[in-house]
Amino acid sequence: MKRSLSAVAVLTLLGACNGTQPFFDGTNAPWINAPDEGSFAEELPPAEEAPSATRRIQRYEEQNDSGGGYARDIRYNADNDTFFVNNLAFDGENTYQRGTDIPSLAAGAFNVYDADIQVADYLTGNAIGQIVPYRAIYAESTNTTVDDDGNTVPRSRFAIVRTGGYTGFGFGGFIYMRDGGVTLPPENTTGQAGFTGKYAGMRVFNGIAKLELTEADIEIAIDFDDFDANNTVKGRLFNRVAYNPDGTAVVLGPNYLAGELPYDPLPFDIAEGVDNFNEDGEMFGTLSNTRLDLQSGNQVEYETGKYYGIMAGDLTDAADGGEIVGIIVIDSLDPRDGIEKPVQETGGFIVYR
Repeated sequence: MKRSLSAVAVLTLLGACNGTQPFFDGTNAPWINAPDEGSFAEELPPAEEAPSATRRIQRYEEQNDSGGGYARDIRYNADNDTFFVNNLAFDGENTYQRGTDIPSLAAGAFNVYDADIQVADYLTGNAIGQIVPYRAIYAESTNTTVDDDGNTVPRSRFAIVRTGGYTGFGFGGFIYMRDGGVTLPPENTTGQAGFTGKYAGMRVFNGIAKLELTEADIEIAIDFDDFDANNTVKGRLFNRVAYNPDGTAVVLGPNYLAGELPYDPLPFDIAEGVDNFNEDGEMFGTLSNTRLDLQSGNQVEYETGKYYGIMAGDLTDAADGGEIVGIIVIDSLDPRDGIEKPVQETGGFIVYR
């Protein structure tokens, strides 16, 4: 898969509450990882500006050798329920329509959008087939806030774009953000907080042109007291299932139920001495599960990945409780057909108290 684009990806997410009014005009944005955040920031995707607990945080997928980070200028238009995505070759005319076979995931919590499958030659009018399928997933918080311009906007949201039209992982991108700030409880004085919600994602493969959509339940808990040496987050994806782009359930083989993904659940890793969140309300960590290797009889690593999140709202107010928006990227070897194929899943979540 040729990758000749070199500019840093810039994503602009437009709000559902006010048509196509931009939250951030990002064409020449100073995307940075703030140098004063230390090693924690080095693990996070690039940010629009130096993060703070008192203002909006927006992070996007960095351009990488696996095809991620190429989608730019992502816009949601609430007036006609369409999605605009720039800088992805042969994904139609950049405007994605609400999905026909899969219009939404996770009981309607996340919207799905399809790119055009053909475009007319601008001189002859002849149809030109596009690289298919390209899909976008978008979700926004059930809570709203007021941005710096006085607009009512979703408090948090995310968007993911992926394709199954390449024999490699293909091209795409993701963005996740909160508007407004966050109020966290004082460290070592509060106890724990639990959040639940839904997750939805897309799986792409290396070695076969294929895309699958996934959905799951997700739980996240924060321990504000312990460990003494670091802030700690635990969580898990569970009840995770997969669908083909036409809406049919994926079948991994005769020993699997329709839609079933193996080795459920997928838990977050917990380690003493490793911070999982900071004072700005941002999260980072790893997740992994294991499988039984039939040849050796040993448990071996199956899925590994990273999660990124941003807390929003007031976690000290019972009337609010706060929320978390985030992205999870998972790598594994798909076991179907007896041939293990590298697969990468990118999903998003919004969880509430």
